Amino acid sequence: MFKRKKIIKNFAWLLMVVVAASCVPKQDKQNIETNLPEETNRSYAYGICVDSLALNHYKIERGSYLSSILMDLGFTGGDVQQIIDTISPLYPPSKLQIGSTYATITTPDTTSTIQYLVFEKSKTDYVVVDFCNNSLKVHQSTKPVTIQRRYAEGTITSSLWNAIIESGSSPMLALKMSDLYAWQVDFFDTKQGDSFRLIYDEAWIDDTTFLDIASIEGAVFNHQGRKFIAVPFEQDSTREYFDEEGNSLRKQFLKAPLDFFRISSRFSNARYHPVLKTYRPHHGVDYAAPTGTPVKTVGDGVVITKGYQRGGGGNYLKVKHNSVYTTTYMHLSRFAKGIQKGSSVKQGEVIGYVGATGLATGPHLDYRVHKNNQPINPLTMEAPPSYPVKPELLDSFLVIRDNMMMHLDSMHYVLKKTATPDSLSLNKDVYTQSL
Repeated sequence: MFKRKKIIKNFAWLLMVVVAASCVPKQDKQNIETNLPEETNRSYAYGICVDSLALNHYKIERGSYLSSILMDLGFTGGDVQQIIDTISPLYPPSKLQIGSTYATITTPDTTSTIQYLVFEKSKTDYVVVDFCNNSLKVHQSTKPVTIQRRYAEGTITSSLWNAIIESGSSPMLALKMSDLYAWQVDFFDTKQGDSFRLIYDEAWIDDTTFLDIASIEGAVFNHQGRKFIAVPFEQDSTREYFDEEGNSLRKQFLKAPLDFFRISSRFSNARYHPVLKTYRPHHGVDYAAPTGTPVKTVGDGVVITKGYQRGGGGNYLKVKHNSVYTTTYMHLSRFAKGIQKGSSVKQGEVIGYVGATGLATGPHLDYRVHKNNQPINPLTMEAPPSYPVKPELLDSFLVIRDNMMMHLDSMHYVLKKTATPDSLSLNKDVYTQSL
């Protein structure tokens, strides 16, 4: 059963000590009697002790199928089908992605017998096929993710993106900040001298591999002489960001439906149409962006139209936000998965992708807003804020705000006194919300 050929290529293994139960997952190791000294460090991969095993990593290549991968590893005939049938409920063959990692954990001898086969579903999630004891078992698990708290500050000389990188932080932080201040700051209109200070959490896999910016835990952005403060606070089981007075930073609509763009045409009652070669009203704003750029809905709502205008907007969507406001997104290259007429969408959700369908000379998004069925200029419209902090919670909010500002100020002082780079690692419990 489960005959395989020898695997010789590209394996690196650690042979520290022969353990009687080397074929036991990490979670079961406390049940194993051993004479190893307590200070001996064990090596684990995918929750499996690999001290006396060989770990080999591979990448899924174009044209690969689960069956071909298994046959390349030396499995034959009925074994291949049995493995596919067993793993499919957790990792269907159709979900294989080019470039994804899979791994074999084998005996370190010349037979290279496969003990475990691992498929990584994402950066954190994976599925393990266990062949120990000549049986076939499968389970899925998640790599340990830890949170590291950091502080960063910087002054803009060219762009927020460059200022974030110069501070020693991940450029992904720029995207988080643009989402955080989506209503307050137009990051395509930042000025030289604008500055920021913030405390944020990074997610890491096994404390060694950066995964994502988990959250922003407090921020101050100085923009054209105005100070914009962002305080995280939870009420009604929902975590939102508020200004220093407790007003929500989240308005009914985002300032723009794209993260990064160039305005190529503005709202006008008499714009020269580049395709029709005539003057006609253009009751929207054109955002030039590369094909495939994600388009986000600017507010919560329901998709009321999904269609195609051959002689106009091409692929387009219309979202009704309430009894007053409706937004339209035109010239999309394609719609986001799952978006249908009647779909409920949340603010910031990707609903489509920039394209050049319909009457268009190049890839762009034609974005339109109607108020009470009348077109209005998206660049000049005003929208009311979301709910502020409740009066009965305001005292608790003020404590959180003052504590956050104290730590931002103290971190700024430390940086200036020590002349260190513009970012610091912090204790994760710098401050906590208590209600």
